[in-house]
Amino acid sequence: MRWISLCALLLAAVVVVLGAYTRLTEAGLGCPDWPGCYGFHLVPSQSHELMLAERRFPDTPLQPHLAWNEMIHRYCAGLLGLVILAQALFSLYRRQGRRLAWLTLALVVGQGLLGMLTVTMNLFPLVVLSHLLGGMTILALLWLAALRHWSATHAAPSVQAPGRTLRLLRVGLVALVIQIALGGWTSANYAALTCHQLPWCEGPWWHWLDFIRAFDPVPPPSDSYQFGVLPYGARMTIQLTHRSWALVTVLTLLWLAWQLGREGWAVLGGVLATLVLLQVVLGVSNIGLMLPLPVALAHHGVAALLLLTMVTVWFVLGRRSAHTGER
Repeated sequence: MRWISLCALLLAAVVVVLGAYTRLTEAGLGCPDWPGCYGFHLVPSQSHELMLAERRFPDTPLQPHLAWNEMIHRYCAGLLGLVILAQALFSLYRRQGRRLAWLTLALVVGQGLLGMLTVTMNLFPLVVLSHLLGGMTILALLWLAALRHWSATHAAPSVQAPGRTLRLLRVGLVALVIQIALGGWTSANYAALTCHQLPWCEGPWWHWLDFIRAFDPVPPPSDSYQFGVLPYGARMTIQLTHRSWALVTVLTLLWLAWQLGREGWAVLGGVLATLVLLQVVLGVSNIGLMLPLPVALAHHGVAALLLLTMVTVWFVLGRRSAHTGER
């Protein structure tokens, strides 16, 4: 069971990174249909396939490199679904971790539906955001499953977690999830490069604030939402909200890291603080360097690592508190 969980976890990490790469390279509509690509199981390459693809989708010329980005992401996501299905079935045999395994499988089925809607609804922002959050949730659940399997053969730590640390952990986890969602909303609405200055935007930016349109789950109707449809003021508002909440998240997580160090969890606190500071550097670099692909991918990856670190802290402290009876 541990090996299946490890394979699922590693594959989920690959899928999350590939999803970010697909989005950042504008390959989300590299194949205009689903689950195939221009009606084929593979990206068409032969002359007769190319002619047929052109007849099927005359308004969407084939760009092989974008199509392959999208299809590789789909293949890996499909393989992940099979591995998680095997994990769920094996949990029935072992009678261990069944609830978590089947919850993860249900989320994978939902992710497949969201993947289809992402294409068929032409990158509708709310669907794109839901797809991102679903992927992060699956990764976190698989990591939690791996921690549980590991804990079955290792003793619980001896340091107790005070209630104030647990409360701060809950606040930090909520803050981080909100920040990840704001980052996803920024990306889904193509608002990442709206402001080119720090800490705020150019000119009298406060005159352009438009929270109603910025966070309306139903944007203006459009044939496609690729490259965004919101006006400048709404995109700027999304970007500034993401930056502002980042400050709240950074301060909360650094406070938690300091508190963990004080209570004897120096390694966990150090890892958390390092990832937070690295994420700040990457976020600033994204703005200053105009969203270079490697930096943007790293920003997405570190967000995932921060989430896994918070899950680790929650698991270790919560497990210890369960042993001691403290909540």
